[in-house]
Amino acid sequence: MTAASTPDDGSYNATVLDHFRNPRNAGELPDANAVGEVRNPVCGDHMRLMLRIERAVITEARFLTKGCGAAIATSSVATDLLRGSSVAEARKLRRDDFVEAVGGLPASKMHCSVLAAGALTKALRAYESQDQQDQAED
Repeated sequence: MTAASTPDDGSYNATVLDHFRNPRNAGELPDANAVGEVRNPVCGDHMRLMLRIERAVITEARFLTKGCGAAIATSSVATDLLRGSSVAEARKLRRDDFVEAVGGLPASKMHCSVLAAGALTKALRAYESQDQQDQAED
């Protein structure tokens, strides 16, 4: 589902264009144990973030995003930042961290970073909810 219209090359920096044209960690993660999905109702951008978390460390992160070049780039860089991070470290990440990691976004595209931050929040909530349920069953 990683799809977008062509990017506005005049407004994106080289890092954004690289992550848009060569997204890292795109695709399904069949054994994900944390999934967060968000959609921007205004522009229609959509992101699904899938994580595999083992012993409170994110060992794998993948995404499926439908949207503009900035949405795909911030999704891609988010997975790079998340892989190898602890759940506690990931919980501290905010949209500004994803914007900074791609070297900035045009003002008109700042809303794209909200997708990655929102999907991460939902994925971590799902993981923590499942983890608490598993502990209650033990």
